[in-house]
Amino acid sequence: MPIFLRFILYPIFFLLGLAIAGIALIAIAIATAWPNLPGIEVLTDYRPKMPLQVYSRDGFLIGEFGEERRAPIRIQEVPDVLKQAILAAEDDSFYKHYGVDPSGIARAALANIRAQGASQGASTITQQVARNFFLRPEKNWSRKFYEALLSFKIEMSLSKDQIFEIYINQIFLGQRAYGFASAAQIYFGKPLADISIAEAAMLAGLPKAPSAFNPVVNPSRARKRQEYVLRRLRDLGYIDNAQYQKALDEPLVVRRDSAVPYALHAEYVAEMARQIAAERFSEDVYSGGIQVFTSITREDQELAYRSLRQGVLDYDRRHGYRGAEAYIDLSAAYRENENASDAEETLDIALQDFPVADDLLPAIALEVTPSHVSAYVHGGLRVILSGDAVKFASRMMNERAPADRKLRPGAIIRVQRRDEHWQIAQLPEVEAAFIAADPKDGRIRALVGGFDFNRNMYNHVTQAWRQPGSSFKPFIYSAALDKGFSPGSIVMDSPFEIPASSTGSRTWSPKNYDGTYGGPMTLRTALAKSRNIPSVRLLQAIGTGYTQAYITRFGFDAPRHPPYLTMALGAGSVTPWQMAGAYAIFANGGYRIMPYVVDEIRNHRGRVLARSTPPKAGDEAIRAIDPRNAYLMYSMLLGVANSGTAARASATLKRHDLGGKTGTTNDYLDAWFCGFQPTVVGCAWIGFDQPHRLGNSETGGHAALPIWINFMKKALANVPEQLLSQPEGVASAYGDLYYSDNIPAGPTPPLGAEESDEEGEEGESGEETPTATAPPIDPTNIMRSRPANPPSQDAQSSAPKPPAAPPANPTPPPFDPARILGGH
Repeated sequence: MPIFLRFILYPIFFLLGLAIAGIALIAIAIATAWPNLPGIEVLTDYRPKMPLQVYSRDGFLIGEFGEERRAPIRIQEVPDVLKQAILAAEDDSFYKHYGVDPSGIARAALANIRAQGASQGASTITQQVARNFFLRPEKNWSRKFYEALLSFKIEMSLSKDQIFEIYINQIFLGQRAYGFASAAQIYFGKPLADISIAEAAMLAGLPKAPSAFNPVVNPSRARKRQEYVLRRLRDLGYIDNAQYQKALDEPLVVRRDSAVPYALHAEYVAEMARQIAAERFSEDVYSGGIQVFTSITREDQELAYRSLRQGVLDYDRRHGYRGAEAYIDLSAAYRENENASDAEETLDIALQDFPVADDLLPAIALEVTPSHVSAYVHGGLRVILSGDAVKFASRMMNERAPADRKLRPGAIIRVQRRDEHWQIAQLPEVEAAFIAADPKDGRIRALVGGFDFNRNMYNHVTQAWRQPGSSFKPFIYSAALDKGFSPGSIVMDSPFEIPASSTGSRTWSPKNYDGTYGGPMTLRTALAKSRNIPSVRLLQAIGTGYTQAYITRFGFDAPRHPPYLTMALGAGSVTPWQMAGAYAIFANGGYRIMPYVVDEIRNHRGRVLARSTPPKAGDEAIRAIDPRNAYLMYSMLLGVANSGTAARASATLKRHDLGGKTGTTNDYLDAWFCGFQPTVVGCAWIGFDQPHRLGNSETGGHAALPIWINFMKKALANVPEQLLSQPEGVASAYGDLYYSDNIPAGPTPPLGAEESDEEGEEGESGEETPTATAPPIDPTNIMRSRPANPPSQDAQSSAPKPPAAPPANPTPPPFDPARILGGH
């Protein structure tokens, strides 16, 4: 063989031999590794971890719980713009290769050589699926080899659309979002079908590095990644130049908080449902796709949420502006950044420390004068506030304002948009609760446990044990009816003393809230005017031990209501949940229903695992009080809402079928209103977590009743007026209602007449003592014929102030009459 041929052929043969040896080694490696590859049944029978989901009764998602936020979606439901954006960003040859893309590897290698580093990857979508399900995240040749083999195996077992669907549902995209459907909700607050080209490009840029390109954590890098994806979409012909430019110019509104936006504000209900599901299905409760359907409806819940927030904000504005929440160094934000966009990013980062509270947005004051404020809101929005918009905060805008609260450049404030106009607001310190239920079966129609769940997760509906004040009086009166009293019974509203021998401590002289006395009056009038002394006399007459046992019929805990005369003034402890259930008994004719918040629980396939089957009013097995007692109390409470301390309810709603009772505790610590219409019972409470004064005149009728009215205004808008039917055994006599077998033969001495030291002041009672010759009346007119006298203030109790949440079985405190109604 000529020498020159040897120089040509020998290297060729050598390289060929090396290639054959390499191929052989690869074949041996594949033959060895292939049998050891994991089975891909997890993909062929793909079942992603699905969080516990909580829904309203009418099918709206209100909560989701699990380590992985995920909303599985079929490939047919994924919008084309997102598919194209993912392919452009991650694997434009996905539908052409067989799991590994040689051209992509070559392109990435060339790019990395030019950049002298790892600037571009070459993993296909199939390889990413293989890595996420079967391999560890470390980077080495062994993992790459197994990744390629698994990709081939996956491509042999699944179609391209099946692989793409798994990828779209499985990939991690930051903010605990797994899958693009979940990410669209978390980042943009919208379903996947509604995203724009710009939003699709932002989402498609996340898989490369969710932490680095996260628009919440790093908006500038996220923007650069989005621009790259948009260029790829244009270069690949998925969009034209006009669409490309429009997407570049589109401002993206990215949600800053990590909470998933839901169709309605029902966070406290969702948390209650989570606890119920976790107790019953402890295994895989957060990954098995369990679905909990609650009893609330979207319309009622949003009504309750808006009514409570309005009531709290109205209270807060009555008590003045407290000043700036905090301060930042505004000059440094601009000094350390060369351009305005970088400065705005610095301000956005600073605002992240101050969470959004629904429509109360944190803002940074840029300029402050005595007449206007210029403020920066996250996302580049600047608002100018002047006139009525700053009137609320005006005292903190002048030179005499305290330095640590004064509004000045750099101050963190709150702004709120109302009717297309911005105004200064603030986060309230006071808390509130509202619950509405169906008195027929106990179904919770709406429940709001506080002003803002993300700020305070303490559920004041179920956890806040507070003094009920005068809102507890109806249960004392109900006990008295069972002891032979009636709405027409006369009781003295006049000063008297309880001797030390009865109190076990010292002499006690109970007083009315306003310090006046009305003389003899009916129980109906005493309850409508919320008079203290008649309530104490009544409790003294029927006995505290008997009454303590009697109130358990309404669902109250006897140990939380010590058997002292202060029970008549609401000195025990209750929750709004208990109060709603108790008032439902008056609304439904005397049946004790059990409030419930979960309708049913289903598995991920829709099979019912548990369902609520509550007993309903009319079932004598759940009767709590005599139907005559329930009707008489119902009629008395209608009087409270028509002409008593809650007359504002009927006057505002222009209905005569409303009943209820206001309540205010000593020193204005708690304000209540619990009321009903035959189709709905509701209870509103307002107070501070660490009890202190709400303020002078902040009674139940002033602070809590508006929350109830605003809810009922729409909840009852299309409900016809209706009154309960009078049961057998109730008759009219002497101008009022009595048990038929307990009608007195004639006038009886007023309760407490023998103890009265003086006559009541004239004009306070508003009623004459009934006489034996009074003609019978139409009982339905009893609630309507009373003169609309200006209602007196709620009576107050002044038992020792309780903590926000007392222990489960508190020891009754010793009775100290000096602490009851001290000075009031």
